[in-house]
Amino acid sequence: MDYRTLGRSSLKVSPLCLGGNVFGWTADQATSFSILDAWLDAGFNFVDTADVYSRWAPGHVGGESETVIGKWLKASGKRDRVILATKVGMDMGDGKVGLKAAYIRQAVEDSLRRLQTDRIDLYQAHKDDESTPLDETLEAFASLVKEGKVRVLGASNYSAPRLQQALDTSERLGLPRYESLQPLYNLYDRAVFEKELAPLCRAQGVGVISFYALAAGFLTGKYRKPADASKSQRGQGTVDKYLNERGLKILAALDTVAARTRSRPGQVAIAWLLTQPAVTAPIASATSLEQVAELEQATRIKVSAEDIALLDQASAQ
Repeated sequence: MDYRTLGRSSLKVSPLCLGGNVFGWTADQATSFSILDAWLDAGFNFVDTADVYSRWAPGHVGGESETVIGKWLKASGKRDRVILATKVGMDMGDGKVGLKAAYIRQAVEDSLRRLQTDRIDLYQAHKDDESTPLDETLEAFASLVKEGKVRVLGASNYSAPRLQQALDTSERLGLPRYESLQPLYNLYDRAVFEKELAPLCRAQGVGVISFYALAAGFLTGKYRKPADASKSQRGQGTVDKYLNERGLKILAALDTVAARTRSRPGQVAIAWLLTQPAVTAPIASATSLEQVAELEQATRIKVSAEDIALLDQASAQ
């Protein structure tokens, strides 16, 4: 496995990160355990979750994904084989939201308890909190690093100006900086990341672990008409955004390259991301062992310059 350094940190991560948003939601505990075992068996080591997963599901309160991962870590004894990432900042209800120091302190303890571990390898601000001074947020994170509860810091859903401001603040105060960014980026969602964030991350040596690598499943090709939305819980709400002239053009290009490389459209979409110089490790979820195997195979696909040009042209905005 070709492990990559995340930003300027000491973390060595696999070229794909397993998204934990499905654990305890569309993947029950037993299925989640088998997926996590298979992920490590395939040579991967990177797993990403968040405290808020999966609060959006009926009857869920958040923490479901972390709880499942924690039970797996305890049962399997594989903690030292995993680079474990989670996040703080999204609304957990009852006023638990944002990046104020007191809340970060509370939230990290809750995550550590659910994950049944004494440390988080990558702790990420899930979204920017402009109501809290960056000094306060970064000092709070720094204290967690100093105490050994967190190894490396990251940011998610930050704009380029705010990420730059955060990096400048860390440098000014002599604090640990955000070593990674988790932005929306895939073959369909390109413009925002490529215009400002990618150049900044490359210039500053910030690792990128993009989410929605498969555009919530759209780039696998399973959503090709409105009625296909009923194929999965995640599909509802997906089709409206992606199922349009440009989306269908991208699927056609993926079909062409997939046929050429004897692979599947979703695997080609992952392979395209792996060629992007600013990206360290795209995040993709799996709800079955078959999907884990497909993701592993995606890292082996050799896409040609001609293939990349075709995909770039089809997805241009």
